[in-house]
Amino acid sequence: MNGLRTLVTALLAAIAAPIIHAQLGLPEPVYLYPHAAPGALGDGEADKPRMYPFLPKKRSTSAAVLVIPGGGYEHVVIGHEGFQIAAWLNAQGMPAFVLDYRVKPYRYPVEIDDGRRAMRLIRAHAAEYGVDPNRIVVWGFSAGGHLASSLGTHCEPDAATVSSSDSVDAQSCKPNFMVLAYPVIGMIAPEAHHGSALNLLGPDPDPRLVHDYSNQNAVTANTPPTFIFATTKDPTVPVKNSVDFYAALEREHVSAEMHLYDYANHGCGLCGSILPLATWPALLRNWFMQHSLLPPDAPPAPAPQPNMPNWIPGLKGPGSTAP
Repeated sequence: MNGLRTLVTALLAAIAAPIIHAQLGLPEPVYLYPHAAPGALGDGEADKPRMYPFLPKKRSTSAAVLVIPGGGYEHVVIGHEGFQIAAWLNAQGMPAFVLDYRVKPYRYPVEIDDGRRAMRLIRAHAAEYGVDPNRIVVWGFSAGGHLASSLGTHCEPDAATVSSSDSVDAQSCKPNFMVLAYPVIGMIAPEAHHGSALNLLGPDPDPRLVHDYSNQNAVTANTPPTFIFATTKDPTVPVKNSVDFYAALEREHVSAEMHLYDYANHGCGLCGSILPLATWPALLRNWFMQHSLLPPDAPPAPAPQPNMPNWIPGLKGPGSTAP
């Protein structure tokens, strides 16, 4: 009887999911792994990482963005740091892919590997999506900024292609450009965001892992060009995370641009409702144009809307904080 009940529940969920996505105006998710995800702790929605491909009806560019919301490696702020970002990019004609990755109780390397897999999937299906595999940006917020910067600094050394029958594994997981919004970078106190470090590496991590995944220590001359936005009085993630990463990029002569606002905020996304911070998306758009990711005649960026909730009611996925 229990087996039948489980089967019926799974079938109802499979039927309901497309209806929910349609009601929310979301694309159908692309599951990162065709079968059980490596290291899966179960077979529920929390164990199935996925990404949402937002493909604009009218394109201005073949560049694309992998959007990685934050959430302290405990949940995924998929609303205003995910879907809302994709809508902003789509309005300018740029494709976007929003990642919903596994979080607590999962730990390293699962979260990083989900990011790597998403980047490889985009490249593997670049022709299908109509994107240039050599012009892929990763844009991460808060702990998603740590995951994004991990792709930019650790991808090849830590994730060399292994023998696999899956052709996706042959693709590079390294982004061509990075955008880091109020990012977590360091894993060592007092710079570290304690919750992100604890949830990713555990209570008693290997000191070498802590050092290596304090990503300012992993910057090389081959790290992708990077745009950074943060506030100097961030009450959650010290601005030193951004400053140290920028200093490392400069030291290695990597093209980098950083904008620090004399303000106290963390987690505002496009920050459209906060007048002192509302200019930062325009600076990012200009950076996109400088790097030929958007053409000068791209449709204008829409005014940022009020923030969506952290998680969308009715949505299922690894990043949900709901039971």
